[in-house]
Amino acid sequence: MQQPITDAESPRLEEDRIIGRNAVLEALRSGRTLDCLWIAKGERGGSIGLIRGLCREQGVPIKEADIRKLTAVGGANHQGVIAFAACKEYASLEDVFRRAEEQNEPLFVIVCDELEDAHNLGAILRSAEAAGCHGVIIPKRRAVGLTGTVYKTSAGAVEYMPVVRVSNLTETLKTLKKRGVWVYGMDMDGATWCQTDFSGAVALVVGSEGHGMSRLVKEQCDQIVSLPMRGKINSLNASVACGIMVYEVARQRLGLK
Repeated sequence: MQQPITDAESPRLEEDRIIGRNAVLEALRSGRTLDCLWIAKGERGGSIGLIRGLCREQGVPIKEADIRKLTAVGGANHQGVIAFAACKEYASLEDVFRRAEEQNEPLFVIVCDELEDAHNLGAILRSAEAAGCHGVIIPKRRAVGLTGTVYKTSAGAVEYMPVVRVSNLTETLKTLKKRGVWVYGMDMDGATWCQTDFSGAVALVVGSEGHGMSRLVKEQCDQIVSLPMRGKINSLNASVACGIMVYEVARQRLGLK
């Protein structure tokens, strides 16, 4: 199913864009890692069917866009198609487990639930890398991928931090739990973050900027943790809250008082 483009996914000129049907086809045939594909609403003719089919085979999200957005990003010769190349290849869940095993540490991953802001994802990757996380998991749909903005905001952390992109976040959490990972969701009215035991295998779930965790994802959490809010604002920026939490996990793992 194709997803419409949201405001958070409006044209990002700094990304590596592949414009036009032939160029996009060659990128797909070569196996290049693509973040997503924009197709003009209602476009069906010519090679569009082949492009759609290759995207489905390779798991590339397809998003329908107004023709004016395509023109604003790709100029007049986009032919109804623009692909956005990912700034780095995505890792697999097994890559992340293997990394933890090689470091002889219990797994520590961050799970981003429909995070749409590229600056937030980039900042989370930077904090994750600095705090010793083994990987970050993001969904394919309704979420930002490894865009140029993410790369820049991460200050290069993308090069060192495996990012796993999954089709179904809920099923991925179930898989993690079956493999002995304890899932902690970040939300209001949870247990105090610094009184929670993060010593085992940890998956820390960060909700979206506007709505927090989705219902299905929250249901998979073994425990909800929260930060004290003493001011009039009842929430923190997603990347700021995540940064505090990952360093609490790091503190406990390092045995610091």
